[in-house]
Parts: sequence; C-alpha cells; structure tokens
Amino acid sequence: MKRVRLCADDYGLGPAVDRGMLVLARQGRVGALSCLVTTPRWPEAARALRELPAGVALGLHFNLTQGEPLSEALRDHWPRLPGLASLLTQAALRQLPREALVAEWQAQLGAFVDACGRLPQFLDGHQHVHALPGVRELVLDEAQRLDVPVRDTGRVLGPGHALKRRIIERCGGRGLRRALQARGVAHASALLGVYDFDPRADYRRLMRGWLAALPDGALLFCHPALGGPDRDDPVGVARQREAAYLGSAAFADDLAEFGVSLR
Repeated sequence: MKRVRLCADDYGLGPAVDRGMLVLARQGRVGALSCLVTTPRWPEAARALRELPAGVALGLHFNLTQGEPLSEALRDHWPRLPGLASLLTQAALRQLPREALVAEWQAQLGAFVDACGRLPQFLDGHQHVHALPGVRELVLDEAQRLDVPVRDTGRVLGPGHALKRRIIERCGGRGLRRALQARGVAHASALLGVYDFDPRADYRRLMRGWLAALPDGALLFCHPALGGPDRDDPVGVARQREAAYLGSAAFADDLAEFGVSLR
C-alpha cells in the first residue's frame, strides 16, 4: 500500500468551507486541515477544531494574498494584502518588506496558538506563498524552531495542468525543496492536487490520475466545502464537487483500486 495524507486547505475561510472539512475529517477522509487565521471568523471557527479526532493534524496556512494583514507593521505597508500576481512580482524583485513579514508571521502564529491552544503541526502558505524568495527563509527558520514539517512545492506531480504545476515549482518551489533538503526539514515526497478549479471538471477522474501517479509518502491537497458557496469564494462550486466525491463510496473504491491508504 502507498500512503498519502489528504490535507484540506483554507479552514476558516467561510462556513461552507469549514463544514465540508470538518465532516470529512470526522469521516476519516481528511487527515490534516490547513488553517487561514486572518479572517474575522477565525476565533469562532477554531472552536469546532477541539472536537476533531486526535489524529487530525492542524497547520498554519500563512496568508499574504487575501484580506487584511493582522499586524500593524504589515498594514502600514499593505493596508490590504496584495493579490498573488503582485506578490510574485515583488518577491522576484526582492522588494518584500522583510521586517513587516516577520511581524505578520508572529501575528498569524499567535492567532493560531490563541485559538487552538497549541502550536501548528505543519506549515504551508495560502496560494503557496511560503515558497517565495523572501518568505521561505522566514518559514524555514520557524519550521526548524518549531520542529514541524513544511509543504514542499518543488515536486508537483500530474495528471494534466502541466503549466500550473510548473509555475508552482518555478515560482519558489524548487528553491524551497533544495532548502528543505539542505536544512533537514521534514517534507512529503511529492505534492499532488493541482488543477484549475473549473466547476465542470471531473474531479473523480483527476483524483484517479493523482492516485495512479503518487509515490509513497506524498501529500495530496484539496479544497472541499459543504453547502454554500461562501460569499466571495470564486471556486465555491468546485469546492462542493470535491466534498461530494471525497465523502463518497467512490473515493474509497478508488483508494482500494490503486492500493493507497490515507494517513
């Protein structure tokens, strides 16, 4: 059997997102939740996490692209967080505000600990921002201090969507992977789950391709939601399709067919 951990991203984004993730975690389908702590509803959303099975890992989903910063230092620089395209450009030009990012990290980590009563068990980034130059050094320092794994975006496997996978790898992912290896920071063997969130996509077909391609010890990330979609969620319909499949008998059948066990 090949082992894979299924991680659901964006917990805290909205009621439908949270509901879908909680249901799948209680069902034993999702083994990790990556938490977005910058939303106003985060403290309320975090209370439900206390009732999850003990084996479900909780991580910090470091956010630099959506909503408002938590720290005063970063708000002085960005009253609202920049979109991904702007952040990519500033990272490539080495124009990110280092000291303000440190303050924002501390604020988001503090929000996680205050609400959950414990440190995160892994680290990653909303829209993979943790891999960007100027951000990854901070995240890696913290991963070593906390002794936790970091999501590796340097080896993103198919099927399909090769352009998006290559962009993730080349916009910091490969540099992150080299640094993870050099520092001895724990990370998965590969990352799977990338697609374009087209609401017409056959998510089961995509999943079967990922299950066929994944190596042992890989991480597969997803974005389920139940009900909704949440307000201002551009991928809400795709989230609903993911949740419907991941909670179904068809997913269990596909895991068995490809010899994959969830951990």
